[in-house]
Amino acid sequence: MNKIRILFIGLIIFINNSFAQHQSLQSLIDTALQVSPELKMYQAKINVSENRIQQNTNLPDPMLTLGVMSLPLPSFSFNKDMMTAKVVGISQEFPFPGMLGAKENVNSKDVEIVKQEYIDKRNEIIKDITQSYFELIYIRKETQLTEESLKLMQQILDVVRSMYSVAEASQQNIFRVDLEITKMSEMIAALKSEENEQLSVINSLLLRDLSAELETDSLPEIKSAQINVDDLISKAELNRPFLKGIRIAEEKEKLSQSAAEYDYYPMFKLSAQYAFRSEVEGMKPDNMLSVMLDVSLPFNYGGKISAMVEETKSMQEMYREQYSASIQMLRREFGMRAAKLKSLEERIKLVEQGSFIQAKENFKSALASYQVGEIDFMNVMEAQNNLYTIEKNLYRLKTDYLKQIAELEFLTGTKIN
Repeated sequence: MNKIRILFIGLIIFINNSFAQHQSLQSLIDTALQVSPELKMYQAKINVSENRIQQNTNLPDPMLTLGVMSLPLPSFSFNKDMMTAKVVGISQEFPFPGMLGAKENVNSKDVEIVKQEYIDKRNEIIKDITQSYFELIYIRKETQLTEESLKLMQQILDVVRSMYSVAEASQQNIFRVDLEITKMSEMIAALKSEENEQLSVINSLLLRDLSAELETDSLPEIKSAQINVDDLISKAELNRPFLKGIRIAEEKEKLSQSAAEYDYYPMFKLSAQYAFRSEVEGMKPDNMLSVMLDVSLPFNYGGKISAMVEETKSMQEMYREQYSASIQMLRREFGMRAAKLKSLEERIKLVEQGSFIQAKENFKSALASYQVGEIDFMNVMEAQNNLYTIEKNLYRLKTDYLKQIAELEFLTGTKIN
């Protein structure tokens, strides 16, 4: 009778597990974002893009000219010929007005593109941490349920052995319980391996030792999300950094087209030279000043300028099609995930309001019947296994639901709930 009481108490503890408050996910996300080498790489890439703006959007350095003009040979004398002079000059190249500003606009778009890449990678890290954390919670919960079930099976085994000793149970009953205990022990070992794998994933994102311990809470409360594919597309177009990056890249090519069209206009070079002349045969000639303006003739030989302009137009078309293809892909993804979320939500509701309650009541009923000798322990074991399976599956459904939400938040670039 005492063994039956112990078994009863253990089984009641098993069925009264409840969800705890989730707390530590945000701190893990903050740490991962702070230490991420990939984010630091993108930050450096942003700095590179910013520094490139000034490299290509300023006037070239002026040229200083030093020389001698009309020096007679072989005397190398500066006072034999009136045309001999020492020359100092300076020249400066100028692009057509507006060209440098157009190039600056093009280069500034590179900074915006990399910033969107940074944000998208940041969101991806948040998604990876979130999904791995929820999976770790589930694995630990399944391990906990399995360990509790194993303890109950061991208690049942003690009861069966006592019954066998007084010829109230068969040896086959002992073998069956032993088999269940072996299965659960193997399952716990497999779950421990899965737990270590998830720990390695999370710790790698935190730049910690892969075997470092990590405390987790239970899954957060499931909040019903009204998922509509068109709404998700609108959210993605408004918030997804990847899509913003494509739009900015298209804008960059439009600006590149404007910058390339400046090559149809001439370039200028303004130069000035001052010639110092020496006294020749008692006569002091005047020094000479020369000012020249060179103008390039953009003949577009071989259609090189036209080809450059057409290239930018083709790039614009490419980015437009890439954007459309991305929207098409997202629509497909959203459709599948919305259907899965709806299915998960319905199944969670059915389990919580139906089979889970029924399994608990069935177990209590089986336990009560067993205590008064109406059924044997095998019915109790079957009811307990059924409750264990349903509770484990309920956690699996909730974990999958939360992971799907995390994926949608990454794909849309914003919160869903």
